[in-house]
Amino acid sequence: MTTPQRTWTGGELTAKSFLKPHKVAWVMFHPAWIPDSVDPSVELLKRLRVIAGAVAALGVYTYVEGGFAFTEVLDNAATASLVLLLLTPLTVGVMLWVWRRSGGGTVGQLKVPLMNALKLLLLFVGSVIGTVALFYSTNSFSPFVRLPFMLAALWGTVFAIAGAIRITGNFFGTAVVHRCLPPLLASVTSWLMALFDLVGGDLHGLGLAMGIVFILGAPVTVTAIAWLEMRRLRSRYGIRLGAHPATLPHIPGPPPPMPPTAPPYAPQQGNPYGHPHGNPYGPPQGNPYIPPQGNPYAHPQGTPYGHPYAPPPGAPYGNPYAPGPHGS
Repeated sequence: MTTPQRTWTGGELTAKSFLKPHKVAWVMFHPAWIPDSVDPSVELLKRLRVIAGAVAALGVYTYVEGGFAFTEVLDNAATASLVLLLLTPLTVGVMLWVWRRSGGGTVGQLKVPLMNALKLLLLFVGSVIGTVALFYSTNSFSPFVRLPFMLAALWGTVFAIAGAIRITGNFFGTAVVHRCLPPLLASVTSWLMALFDLVGGDLHGLGLAMGIVFILGAPVTVTAIAWLEMRRLRSRYGIRLGAHPATLPHIPGPPPPMPPTAPPYAPQQGNPYGHPHGNPYGPPQGNPYIPPQGNPYAHPQGTPYGHPYAPPPGAPYGNPYAPGPHGS
């Protein structure tokens, strides 16, 4: 399932954008080459999965216990990013092996989208590790020197948090490889993070029973939503997780916007109040109030006399007010 490659940011970033780290993260962690969602219902399921994934990352038990210490938050963020760095390529590698066994395509056909997804993964992990390193490095400087490092660390914190929300939905743009990869990766990641807490016994004082309920609640929810998402993709669009992306049906993008058209009651050109074939209430041509030629008060042609109100020649009287032969 390859798509035409476009620029990374789509031209949305300017110099002023870097004053708002969340805006930079919103563009950088959802590049222009990531395909749009195929269906509003799938988009809704993806958003629910993002919320459940955030719960899995933070842990419901942190609210019960009262929250992490700040240093523990930094440690957990660094650990989670390293887990993603190892787990994501491993999961994608397993799926590449499955697709190769199923036939219908080769791994080489997916080289470009796989490399783009890897770049996005490295960008996110690098931003998290860099931000954590900045926070720890400020302790070794004087307060005056520490200020620019603290400002950079705060900028990186907002950038990393906004990026984490963004990549939870697209999971490093792996939908450009296969649309079922993001829900699969979300499920695998949430389960692995939960199992680390269970195996390590890191229940944060909740006890075994409560710890299992709160720790496993998030990955179970993520997996359920991810399963619904993949089921919707399979039933509506024929997209199956085990099928090689090259064998999947093509899903057309959204239709292009319609060009603006003139209203049906307006003529295409000329007088906007005129009829397209002339004045519908007037004669075919010419001014309706002016005769073709001559005096408008003249008598029609063919009459033996001129003025229509004048008596004919030889009348016994003329102007009644003019003196005549019988006048005084």
